[in-house]
Amino acid sequence: MVIEKKTVKQDASPKTTSEKAIPLQETSKDFWLRLDNAAKIYPAIQSRELTTVFRLSAVLKERVKIKPFLEAVQRLEERFPYYKMKPKKGFFWYYLQYYNEKMTVRPDLGLLCRSFEKNELIFRILLKENKVSVEFSHILTDGKGAFEFLKSLLLTYFEVCCLIDTDELSYLKPGETPSAEEFEDAFSTHFQERLPFPLKIPTAFHLPFSLKPPPRFEVLSFSIPAKEIIAIVRKYNVTLTVYLVGVYLSALQTIYNRLSPTKKRRSRKVFRIQVPINLRKLYHSKTMRNFSLFVTPEIDLRLGKYTFEEILKTVHHLMQLETDVKLINKIISRNVGAERNVLLKNTPLFIKSLILYFTYSIEGTRKYSGVITNLGKVSFSPQADRLIEYFQFIPPPPNKVLKVNCGVIGFEDKLILSFGNITTSHQLEREFVSILIGEGIPVKVIS
Repeated sequence: MVIEKKTVKQDASPKTTSEKAIPLQETSKDFWLRLDNAAKIYPAIQSRELTTVFRLSAVLKERVKIKPFLEAVQRLEERFPYYKMKPKKGFFWYYLQYYNEKMTVRPDLGLLCRSFEKNELIFRILLKENKVSVEFSHILTDGKGAFEFLKSLLLTYFEVCCLIDTDELSYLKPGETPSAEEFEDAFSTHFQERLPFPLKIPTAFHLPFSLKPPPRFEVLSFSIPAKEIIAIVRKYNVTLTVYLVGVYLSALQTIYNRLSPTKKRRSRKVFRIQVPINLRKLYHSKTMRNFSLFVTPEIDLRLGKYTFEEILKTVHHLMQLETDVKLINKIISRNVGAERNVLLKNTPLFIKSLILYFTYSIEGTRKYSGVITNLGKVSFSPQADRLIEYFQFIPPPPNKVLKVNCGVIGFEDKLILSFGNITTSHQLEREFVSILIGEGIPVKVIS
């Protein structure tokens, strides 16, 4: 049942983090959160197509048993109060209002990353045969936060089914009171004033493909044996993320080289990839809200054609530099400093939303050629892992400028790559996979 809402003035002082950690039975009538710094832009840009919704799935080795699964969901009801939220409009900012609604499980009809209705909680649990999926609005959290929720859900389900013993496992367990740090806006916590801003970057190359008619978004996923790709990665002496970004840039360069002379002249020559990085390790944070930023490795074809080895070398050094905590501090300082600017802070929401929308259009799309998000290799325990076939991560639908994006997640001996695409062409996916096959890495289509 929806609880009665207490009127909240958005310019009022927020509750302290420790107050938010009080059990919800005592605070449910006025429990609310300010949007974290990363979330503030999403209400201004989201639409039926640009949903800002991503999906995490676990494919199990056996069909899910409905009754124990529903019991597992019920046990988690009070463990994640910061996800049982709906966005609301204040006069100056959006905020998140707690709603004491039951978590529901819905059949998975294959409608990927669709938008949430106005009165829905902005996450969902989906079920189809042996596949458990969760979809989250980026307003709530990022991939890491969503994965921790999925992990708790799966381990609780396995425990209800008496398949594993979870006593010694580390995860967010039912019955625990959420810690204060889980609620925090870690960007504001680690904000430093008066740091210099990062340098501005030029507009980047964009894929020249036509858009599909709505509904545009479709996903193509590939399975790669982890041992084979790791062997190749070690040969180049780089990380898996660096290697995958290198493959992405190499595929873009091939697409550019096949353009007509006229299209080449009109195209930008800088190829730049957004690579989200999880900041929780850098700052020792336990927040379950958004806490990731992009690094942006690039190559510049005005300097000439790059060999694959040159691309990897460039990406490796740029990512080493851009993941330095001092440079990350500059980005946090710029982003949080902008929201604390007195002029912007006191601007009404409808004007602020227009500013954020145009900022996103210029800075969030035109500056980048693509996005690749690697959630890394995940594992629970030997007991739990034997019950799971693989995981899949699908990023939010790309916008009409970027057109294609890629999500990556590893589990045991499988690396799953999922390309989200809104165009009539799959040339990027073909070029990407062709490079892997050319390196001797077997690739299998799974969807």
